[in-house]
Amino acid sequence: MNMIAPIAGEQATEIRGEASGRRWRGRHLAWVALGVVAVGGAGWRYLAQPEAQASAAPLAAVGVAAPLVRSVTQWDDYVGRFAPSQTVEIRPRVSGAVTAIHFRDGDFVRQGQLLFTIDQRPFLAALAEARAATASARSALLLAQNDYARVQRLSGDEAVSASEVDMLRSRLQAAQAALAGAQARERSRALDVEFTHVRAPISGRVSDRRVDIGNLVAGAEGSGATLLTTINKLDPIYFTFDASEALYLKSQRDKGDDGVVEVRLQDEADYRHRGRLDFTDNGLDPRSGTIRVRAVFANPDNFLTPGLFGNMRLANGGKANALLVPDEAIQSDQARKTVLVVGKDDSVAVKPVELGPIVEGLRIIRSGLTPTDRVIVSNIQAAMPGAKVAVKPATIRPAPAPVTPVDSAAPIAAQATFAR
Repeated sequence: MNMIAPIAGEQATEIRGEASGRRWRGRHLAWVALGVVAVGGAGWRYLAQPEAQASAAPLAAVGVAAPLVRSVTQWDDYVGRFAPSQTVEIRPRVSGAVTAIHFRDGDFVRQGQLLFTIDQRPFLAALAEARAATASARSALLLAQNDYARVQRLSGDEAVSASEVDMLRSRLQAAQAALAGAQARERSRALDVEFTHVRAPISGRVSDRRVDIGNLVAGAEGSGATLLTTINKLDPIYFTFDASEALYLKSQRDKGDDGVVEVRLQDEADYRHRGRLDFTDNGLDPRSGTIRVRAVFANPDNFLTPGLFGNMRLANGGKANALLVPDEAIQSDQARKTVLVVGKDDSVAVKPVELGPIVEGLRIIRSGLTPTDRVIVSNIQAAMPGAKVAVKPATIRPAPAPVTPVDSAAPIAAQATFAR
């Protein structure tokens, strides 16, 4: 009995412990469930928060402006080269040895200036002979005139036959012809002496000499004579270029500004040389589909030289009112160009446009816009077609032309040394 009682007490204690544990586990599970419910509610509130934030997000702010309306001059671009307005090959007209050269290579020479001297002695001797022949012919003519005059005084008395009178008259005419021939030969020999002085036929810049003193040169007609040097006339100077058939037709239909052209050289940032069209060829080349055109430029300081490459623009269409927008406002949609505009309800729409050239950072819009359109010109990346935006006014201004140093395109020197 005494041993059974302790066992029963232990069992009762164990039973009470198990009951207490079950109650603790039940309360723990209840607290866990309440925590899950609380966390779940908070999570749902967190997940629903972005929607609320998105619905309450402000509209994208973009700057809009009406296209700028300005009067512009429409230009067409060409590429060409300068050429002399006159060029002459200096060749001798008589043969002989060069005895003197009267210019320096590359000099500017005036019309009539002496360039070369050819040995004159043979031609002076031939001229003296021709003058002697002329004097002899003149003496023979004087004798024939006197004989015929005497016969004419005696013919009235029939002292001289008619045949003798005719013979003397014929001798007089032959003497006159002989004198004329001798005088012509004298002038020819005088010309040969004059041709020994080779002079500049035009004013311009002379090239280098092709022969030196002491060399024999051949005089002949055309290209058979020895080439001594060349002269190019540089004031005025020509600018020649080839225009395509499309540009030729456009220029014929849009004649304006009397063919004013402007040229920019390779190392220049702006078009500072102004000229005028003066010649268009009489037909297009059927092989290339181009036509040769020429402009003339004043060149008083001879700065422009033949062979210089230049970019030319031609004012064909004259002045016209154009719509301009910043070039950054233009977007590309595959092959077409578009701009974003804002409607009356502040929604974004896309308008396809036809582009023209750029003027001081602004793009000319040939078609697709009206002066009253509200074009998005700032914060363009935030605007989506069909979405509404917050509009703020903006201003379209031409960008100032960049200042480019004159020597920015100068070639880099291959070597350098310290200055002494």
